[in-house]
Order: sequence, then structure tokens, then C-alpha cells
Amino acid sequence: MSKIKVLLASQPKLLSDVIRNLIEHQLDMEIIGEVTDPLKLLITTENNKFADAVIITPLKANGEPRLCRRLLAAHPALMIITLDTVTDTAYLYRLNQDRMRIQAPSGLAVLNILRGGPMPPTE
Repeated sequence: MSKIKVLLASQPKLLSDVIRNLIEHQLDMEIIGEVTDPLKLLITTENNKFADAVIITPLKANGEPRLCRRLLAAHPALMIITLDTVTDTAYLYRLNQDRMRIQAPSGLAVLNILRGGPMPPTE
């Protein structure tokens, strides 16, 4: 069974370390890279055709939807999860689907979604 390959693009470093630790302890997942700059994220995904998912922290000034659309246009099978520590929200982006809010975001919810499981129920 092949592992789910995850690319991290999250800040601050503490959040990135927590996500990395969570994923590295999963037998069916691996971190294949980490970037902190959105431009580097675009370049890294162009050079890396093997990521199954990207986990990012949102950008300022509505940059998140544009970046996600560009990534999904270039990589239709990609799954993008955005995490916002300020508002404690998370979203899932997939090609040809509306952005979906992840209710009650948690480490277990993110792992379940990465594995293709259902979204957590709404509260």
C-alpha cells in the first residue's frame, strides 16, 4: 500500500511542527516537503508531481482561494486543507467542488479527511 504524500506550507513554525509530528506518526502517511512561501509552494508543486495533499495556513487578502485554484488547475487530483489558527477554522478544497468547511477541526479530523474519509458532522 502506498503512503499518502503530504506537502506542508504552514506557519508559524510551531503549527508546522505539530502537523509534521501528527503525520509522521501515521504508518500510511509521509511528509514529502515543507515550504513557507506561497510562491515556493507553486514552484514546489510544479516540480513535485507526487503530492496527494497540501496543508497550508491561509494567506492574507483573500490569497487563499486564488492559490488553491491555481494548485488544483495544475494538479487536479490534489487535496488542499487550509488551517486558520486565528479563527480556528479549516477548509477542504478539491477540483470542481465548492470549498467545504471542516466542522470542529482537529488532528483526527484532518487525518480522516486525508485518508478519504467523510467530513466531520456539523455541530
